[in-house]
Amino acid sequence: MPQREGSFTGPERATLADVDALNRLFSEAFTDRYHRDGMTGVRVPFLSREAWRFAIEDAGEGAMLWRDADGHPAAFNVAHVSGSEGWMGPLAVRPALQGLGLGRRIVRTGLSWLQARGATLIGLETMPRTVENIGFYGTLGFRPAHLTLTMQADFGHTRPPEAAERFSSAGPERMARLAELAGLTTSLWPGVDYSREIALTADLAMGDTAIVRDGGRVRGFGLWHATPLAQGRGSDEVRVLKLVAEDLEAVNQVLGAVAEHSRPGPDRLSLRCQAAYGDLFAMLLRDGYLVQWTDLRMLLGETAERPSRGIVLSNWEI
Repeated sequence: MPQREGSFTGPERATLADVDALNRLFSEAFTDRYHRDGMTGVRVPFLSREAWRFAIEDAGEGAMLWRDADGHPAAFNVAHVSGSEGWMGPLAVRPALQGLGLGRRIVRTGLSWLQARGATLIGLETMPRTVENIGFYGTLGFRPAHLTLTMQADFGHTRPPEAAERFSSAGPERMARLAELAGLTTSLWPGVDYSREIALTADLAMGDTAIVRDGGRVRGFGLWHATPLAQGRGSDEVRVLKLVAEDLEAVNQVLGAVAEHSRPGPDRLSLRCQAAYGDLFAMLLRDGYLVQWTDLRMLLGETAERPSRGIVLSNWEI
């Protein structure tokens, strides 16, 4: 039956029991978006249950679901907060229900949730060619920032460091190791903390975190996943979700450690480089990385997204 703006209920907390419904809504909404952008041959696949589990457990109460008058999923927004950093994704409204104000409702609810938990840097990503989305988010206070470049290379372009640690091998030193990694992150970008994502990745055995040191001091780390993103497909790449490093040399060491620690497995390494790091982008190109995809990062208000020193890469997609 026809829906009205006030006929939707939510948000309720999304759980693993909702994954099948979320996948249908996700695939339908993003396939429709590609088709409206002229890419009629694209069909967005379902995400793997492992990917959804990480997203839902990472977000906690930020995994929000709305239902229509018949109780069917109508929209969702998965909001994540890592200290002062907050972002939303994925989020979608069922195509047949768009234009009723539900999109604004789920974004504003996500913003309020992130702000209530202390996030001061808040953003999301959308496709650069999707002018409707860019304008829509702009009316809600977001501004275009810079491109995020998905870059990929085979492992032959990485150089293993002389020594590197795995977070998963910390054993009884786990909490101390987390504190070290948080210490490096906050020294470069005060307030940001990826401890929850690091611990959750290890607990779910989806990947690990590679740590490089100079003597006893942590110089950089990379949180990576090797589980497949798409349902029913094998894993064809190792994805770096978070990378924190003091300088470009430390980035090289971290990427080499990720490649070394993820063997045996996929033989390609992927990371998302924010275009604000022009020096890093140039280094990756010289090292044989190729640009595979671009997204437009949009930020709420005027907060700048780059630390005063060092490199902090944060993937705003699951």
